[in-house]
Amino acid sequence: MQRPQDSGDDSFREICTGRRGVNPDTLQQVILLAVELAREGREGRKVGTLFVVSDEEETLKRSTCLILDPLWNHPDDAKRISDPNMRETVKELAQLDGGFVVSDSGVVLSACRYVSAPSEGIRLPMGLGSRHMAAASITRATKAVAVVVSETSIVRVFDDGEIVAEIIPELWLLRRYGLHLTAPYSARSVEDMTVVSKNE
Repeated sequence: MQRPQDSGDDSFREICTGRRGVNPDTLQQVILLAVELAREGREGRKVGTLFVVSDEEETLKRSTCLILDPLWNHPDDAKRISDPNMRETVKELAQLDGGFVVSDSGVVLSACRYVSAPSEGIRLPMGLGSRHMAAASITRATKAVAVVVSETSIVRVFDDGEIVAEIIPELWLLRRYGLHLTAPYSARSVEDMTVVSKNE
């Protein structure tokens, strides 16, 4: 079986475009990591987490660390989202509360962040929890894009306060869970993964 990095680099092309205002390569690396977390979990358990990508200065202003930041004071070169060691570190840290702030250049700046952006006017489908509300709120308040890994193994991408894509890593999940995107949208299947994105 091919991994998404090998087979699906262009399966995220509609999501990872310059029109989102973030570095497409960084966004793609974050989405690939999110899909890995959704598929594999950690230590035999399902994991949910949040990644906020780009507009890091504003995102850091609108969030606080829940514990002493485990990434604080480490060199940026060691914190690149594309580095295999960092990816494993993120997978471990994803078991803790809070989310990650990833710079536009692909450096994971902070972990275990509590996002506190205003949620007035945000409308999400029933059944989506606080992690999704945080993603919608921070993308409405900043120029960032957020990627949520749900404990139900679905990855959702938020931009400007709304869901713009849902990625269902396993085909059986598509039959088990309904989409939260509003039409019109398009769907592509690659190997054992389905990517559904909002038409823009």
